[in-house]
Amino acid sequence: MRFVISLAACAFLATGAAAQDVASFYKGKTVRIIVGFSAGGGFDHYARVLSRHIGRHIPGQPNVIVQNMPGAASLNSVRYVATAAPTDGTVINAFNPGLITQSVTTPQKIGVNFLDFGWLGSVTQDFRVCHTWNGTGIKDWPDLLKRPRVNFGVTGVGTASYIDSKMLSDLFGVNVRQVTGYPGSTEKRIAIERGELDGDCIGWTSVPEQWVREKKITVHLRFSRTLVADMPATSLVARDVLTDPRKRPILDLLTASSVVGRPYIVPKAVPADRQIALRTAFEATLKDPEFVAEVAKQRLTIAPMTAPEIEAFLKELYKTPADVIEATRKISGD
Repeated sequence: MRFVISLAACAFLATGAAAQDVASFYKGKTVRIIVGFSAGGGFDHYARVLSRHIGRHIPGQPNVIVQNMPGAASLNSVRYVATAAPTDGTVINAFNPGLITQSVTTPQKIGVNFLDFGWLGSVTQDFRVCHTWNGTGIKDWPDLLKRPRVNFGVTGVGTASYIDSKMLSDLFGVNVRQVTGYPGSTEKRIAIERGELDGDCIGWTSVPEQWVREKKITVHLRFSRTLVADMPATSLVARDVLTDPRKRPILDLLTASSVVGRPYIVPKAVPADRQIALRTAFEATLKDPEFVAEVAKQRLTIAPMTAPEIEAFLKELYKTPADVIEATRKISGD
């Protein structure tokens, strides 16, 4: 409560001299957006678009760059922000929200509580789908269920792609063989085109537009009821397919990361006035006509959550019943 009050106080004071102090600090500085995955994937793509616009909304208009810090399904980048990153407001982290679920199911493994960060917000929900390459001959959902084995790539245990493909096998009965070791979605796309992988579970905006346009893939399942641009209406809604009432709470916890989507955090110790400045700049950027136009041009989505909305969501998530957590662990690999 003290922290909330202090933020509110700083918001009130973030005019005049206080605003000038923030502007003076950021003027001539470089702000780094640390992405927990390799270059070329969805998290990297969003961060680079954001980096081209957010700087002009931060007082002092600092330079903003993107740096990639892949490893441990982006946990390396989160731990860097939690323990080693500068706490002066010059580091922002874009990470895999699947770690949020893991922080509920295996807090001792993740070692962080995501309420212990400063939240800027989320650019969009993650509209996730599971698809197969049409070269495999898999035509529809019943055909997928019949296959003795399909190979899906994952970037690591606990990532959204790992959890989604594990749900395919454990909740929906698809015979998925998970192939680990891919640093990001770019490398998985190459493997799919080479025939090394049969498909993927991935954020819709990370699916190459060419694949959709040229009908190179079949989208079998989507984890959101919302249909976004170009998403096939024939794709099935996961919660509708899963009719077992005992499995639905597990599905809800496992898909919590999709709700948070593309999140951005800073160290909790960043001075409150700079946190407010960054949060305000983040929210302003999402409404910036130039940002919106670039997002639309690149077939990305904007369906944001504010920092207070995410914090409230996390508080409820950390209250999940023990039996649901235990069942979730078996699927998430924890």
